[in-house]
Amino acid sequence: MRRGCAVLATNRSTPASRVLDEPAFVLQSFDWSETSLIVEVLTRHLGRVTLVAKGAKRPSSSFRPILLPLQVLKVTYSGDAEIRTLKSALWGGGNVMPKGEALLSGFYLNELILRLLQRDDPHPELFDIYAQTVSILATQDESLKAPALRSFELLLLKDLGWLPDFKRQSLTLQPLKDEESYVWIAEVGLREAGDAEQGGLIGLTGKSWRNLGAALSLPNPQVPLIRVCAEMVTQHRQSLQSQLRSVLHYHCGVSKLRTRQFMMDLQSL
Repeated sequence: MRRGCAVLATNRSTPASRVLDEPAFVLQSFDWSETSLIVEVLTRHLGRVTLVAKGAKRPSSSFRPILLPLQVLKVTYSGDAEIRTLKSALWGGGNVMPKGEALLSGFYLNELILRLLQRDDPHPELFDIYAQTVSILATQDESLKAPALRSFELLLLKDLGWLPDFKRQSLTLQPLKDEESYVWIAEVGLREAGDAEQGGLIGLTGKSWRNLGAALSLPNPQVPLIRVCAEMVTQHRQSLQSQLRSVLHYHCGVSKLRTRQFMMDLQSL
């Protein structure tokens, strides 16, 4: 049993049948029968879990005001099947709900997690990074929101083992040169920009990649990584965003994420 995880097991040979007061975030929910909901949650110690919230659509249900996205909850559920039964959910305190574009950014984080994380695969450090990113999105400091998103994307890819070495080119293993331009291509890793820039990708300098790599290698990388992203000049921030978007689309197996398309549709209006 993982330390700090409130799980009761029937015996050592069977899966845990009941989980008590587990920190969780709602990722998405959808109708199931006339009165109930299926709820996908990210838990701290047990990863993505699918729950059925019976009676959650009834006006008198205690679940109605609680099962909201981007709010930390404490959930109790039971069952050994693929879909467990939600027994209770309590608000865990913390930040208010993000608004406007920050709310859409929060939904974007949820879509990445739903697409890239397997069910029942714990990612406790990533849970904490997600919680801190949501907290930043809920603040009034607009200057930190984009760097926080880039930081989350990088740390998500690191957690899944999909980061290249930011100190050298991936194919030749040659060290990056400070003022030379390099691009990150999902299938290849880091390479000299060259013709890739003609295809729409704008490179980052070797110094910028190494700064990102140095922050990522720290024991608690989120705050230093946000700082590095925030200190980038505008052109480099836009370059990093476009390259991360390309890499994430590759790993998600899509040409465009739904939340990204929704943001673009809103902007066109």
